[in-house]
Amino acid sequence: MNKKSQPSILEASLVLTFIIASIALSVIVLKVTPNIAILFSVALVLLYVVIKRIPFDRVNEGIVNGIKPGIIPIFIFLLVGALISVWIQAGIIPTLMVYGFKMISVKWFVPSIFIVCAIVGSAVGSAFTVMSTIGIAFFGIGTTLGIHPPLIVGAIASGAIFGDKMSPLSESTNLAAAIAEVDLFKHIRNMMWSTIPAFIVSLLLFSVLGISERTVDLAEIELVVQVLESHFTISLWALLPIVTMFVCAWRRIPAILTLLLNIGIGIIFILVQTPETPIIQIASFIESGFVSDTGNRAIDLLLSRGGIASMMPTVSLILLTLSLGGLLMETNLIGAVMNVVAHQLKRTSGVIIASLLTSIGVNLFIGEQFLSVILPGNAFKQVYKEYHIDLVVLSRSLEDGGTVMNYLIPWGIAGSFVAGTFGIPTITYLPFVFFSLLSPIFSMLSAITGIGVSYTDGTPSKKFFGAK
Repeated sequence: MNKKSQPSILEASLVLTFIIASIALSVIVLKVTPNIAILFSVALVLLYVVIKRIPFDRVNEGIVNGIKPGIIPIFIFLLVGALISVWIQAGIIPTLMVYGFKMISVKWFVPSIFIVCAIVGSAVGSAFTVMSTIGIAFFGIGTTLGIHPPLIVGAIASGAIFGDKMSPLSESTNLAAAIAEVDLFKHIRNMMWSTIPAFIVSLLLFSVLGISERTVDLAEIELVVQVLESHFTISLWALLPIVTMFVCAWRRIPAILTLLLNIGIGIIFILVQTPETPIIQIASFIESGFVSDTGNRAIDLLLSRGGIASMMPTVSLILLTLSLGGLLMETNLIGAVMNVVAHQLKRTSGVIIASLLTSIGVNLFIGEQFLSVILPGNAFKQVYKEYHIDLVVLSRSLEDGGTVMNYLIPWGIAGSFVAGTFGIPTITYLPFVFFSLLSPIFSMLSAITGIGVSYTDGTPSKKFFGAK
C-alpha cells in the first residue's frame, strides 16, 4: 500500500470502533446471526476501500490471504462432524454416557453431576446439548433433594463447559485452534495449564457446598441407562477409540490423520456389531448426521447430531470472519492499532493478559461466543508473533476469555440460553459457575509466572516474563 492509503491510528481506531459497534448492534439489538453481522462488516470495510481508492486486487489478495490459514481447520471441522455421527452409531458416545451416569451419587450429588456433565460434554462436544438434555434431568433431581437451584445450575454448566472446551469434537475448541493457526491437539494439551487447575478447584468447591444427606429416587437416570443399553452396543471395547484419540494426541499425530483413523475404527465397530448395515446408510449419516430414534426425547435430542452438513454453519462463519480479518490486515487497519498496543506493552505477560481481557471485553460488548474468539484472535495474532510467543498460548487465552465467559454474560447468547433452559437468571447462577470464573484467573497466573507458556525463539517456558 502507498503512504496515501495507510490509515492513521485515529482513522484505524474509528473504523474498527464503528465495525465493532455495528456487530454489537446487529447481534444484540437486531438479533441477527453472527454470519450476517460479519458480512455487513465486510461491506463496511469495502466501503472504506472505495473511499481510500485502494486497488481492488488488494482486496482479493486480502481475502485469499485471510482464508488460506483456515483451509486445514475447515477440513478438520468436516471430519469432526463425520466422527460424531460414526461414534454415536458405533456406541462409543453412548458407552461414555452410560459409565458416566453410573457415577451419580446422591450424597455427593453436586460434584458427581459436575463430573458426569464434564464426561458427557467431552463425548458430545456441545455444552448446549448437555445442559438442555441430561442437565434438565439433573436439575429436577437436585431441586427434589432441596439443593440450592443456582448451585445445581453452576455444577451442570461448569461440567458442560469443561467438556465442551476440552473435546476435540467441540466447535468452539476447533474454532480457537483455527483462528490461532495451531494444531487442534496441541491446543487442547496447552489448555490443560489453566483448565485442569480450574477443574480441580471447582470440584473441591462443589464437594464442600453440595454435600447432601437426603435420599431421592434415581429412576429417571436408570431409565436413561436402560434405553441406551437397549438401543446401542455398550461395552468396554467402545472405549478403544477414546484411548486411540489420547494416544494420537500424546504421539503428536496430526489431527487430520487422527480423526480419519478414528472414523475408520468407528466404521469397523459398526460393521462388526451390525454386519447387515448397508454401506450407503453409513455414508448417509456421515453426510447428514445420526438421527436417534429411541423413543426417549431427552436421549434423542442428545444423540441426534453430527454429520458433515451440521458443520456448515460454523464453516460459513469461519470463512466470513477470516475474510474480514484478511481485509483488516490488508488495509492495515488492525496493524496500525496493534503496533501502538505492542509498543505500550512492556512485558510479554502483558500481551497474553491483554488478549485475555480483550476476549472478555468482546463478550461484554457483543455477547457472542464465537466473535469473542475470532475478533481478538485476528487482532493479537501478529503481536504474539512479534513477541515470539507460541500461538497455542493465544488459542488458550481465547478460550479462557472468550468461550467460557460467554455463559456469564446476561445478554450473551450462551448466558441467555442457560437462563432460559433452567429458569434461573444469569446474575443468580453466575457466582456458582466456578469453572468459568476460575479459568481466566489461572490463565493470568500462567502468563505472570511463565508456567505453561511456550515461545518460538527457544526461550525457556517456565520463567517470569521480562521486558523485550
